[in-house]
Amino acid sequence: VQLQASGGGLVQAGGSLRLSCAASGRSFNRYGMGWFRQAPGKEREFVAAISRSGSNTRYADSVKGRFTISRDNVKNTVYLQMNSLKPEDTAVYYCALATAQAMGVLESEYDYWGQGTLVTVSS
Repeated sequence: VQLQASGGGLVQAGGSLRLSCAASGRSFNRYGMGWFRQAPGKEREFVAAISRSGSNTRYADSVKGRFTISRDNVKNTVYLQMNSLKPEDTAVYYCALATAQAMGVLESEYDYWGQGTLVTVSS
């Protein structure tokens, strides 16, 4: 499985971005997917996760109400819509795939990782 994240960039505070993560291989709809981020000088942290069908989601408190995770199992792609962005959202964002179908918040629950895409929010 390979994951390719895209959609990062520079945006002003209050703006929006949509990240995409395309997965190679078959059986994408059998796996849970997640987004994590790592800000400069900080550890990587959980952002959002979605179940294999897309019917269940979970979010970090810091992004709840502003970010939306979704997936298209025909296109083998997961998305992260980010609205009302804040400077503290600046980070490299990573998508990840969990073969155990879990919507975990721990990095150890995910088996495959994308290369990351940089999001910079200016004040």
